[in-house]
Amino acid sequence: MKSVIADILALKFSPVAISRSGVRPHKALQFKQGKRACSMFLFSCAAQGRTAVADRTTCGCVGGTAGLGFGDAYQNFPGGVQGFCGFLSSGNGHTEQGRVLGEKLAARSAEFSRHYLHGEGYKRSPDLVKQWHDALPFPEEAPNYVVFRPLADVRPDEGDTPDVVVFVVNADQLSSLVVLANYATPRSDGVIIPFGSGCQLVGLLPFAEAAREHPRAVVGLTDLSARKAVRRQLGPDMLTFAMPWKLFLEMETSAPDCFFNRPTFAALMEK
Repeated sequence: MKSVIADILALKFSPVAISRSGVRPHKALQFKQGKRACSMFLFSCAAQGRTAVADRTTCGCVGGTAGLGFGDAYQNFPGGVQGFCGFLSSGNGHTEQGRVLGEKLAARSAEFSRHYLHGEGYKRSPDLVKQWHDALPFPEEAPNYVVFRPLADVRPDEGDTPDVVVFVVNADQLSSLVVLANYATPRSDGVIIPFGSGCQLVGLLPFAEAAREHPRAVVGLTDLSARKAVRRQLGPDMLTFAMPWKLFLEMETSAPDCFFNRPTFAALMEK
């Protein structure tokens, strides 16, 4: 499938189709079980033209397992959900149990151990992380696989429809997509920028949006850790714009008649 919008915006990277599937694609890239990595690397591979896949044992980390919609894997984080809440905020080193566990984790990764002990500082307190965690839309049933592939490989005429389509965009492209997502509606909330991990913002949260009567697009790659992980692949100035399939099709339909044919947009697109 070709995207009218992607052509008009002259995207640098391929649009990525993300599907929850019961079937593993043939010859798809996949992390080895137990490998520690960022699942956004799989996304970046699809943005560069390759198909990638993850199951609940090959997401690269506990956060990736949760972020791609395989359930509340934070239960399996070192120290459980409580350990994760400290990790994301002010650390776990203030308790004897947390200090001992954090020092043991140094054998796995010095950076991970440091964050576990002292925190990433992404929320003010573990309690705030816990409240955020408890509100996440974990699915009742997890898929067998989550598949990332170039949109060009999707065949809607054969019943092949992904759950989400994601563009990798710069500031002007993002601005254009925000306007377009609100073009055919009286509402002004067609796009959200929630706090979350890179994988949550292309997976878990857009999956949840897809179930809404009026699904919203989700702006992502605002996770500092994910940006660091894919900086080499995607560059320093890009964000993601994830559209549930229904919204993506509506925006594609709107593209020929909207501001794309006006001078303001043309001026923005000039090199």
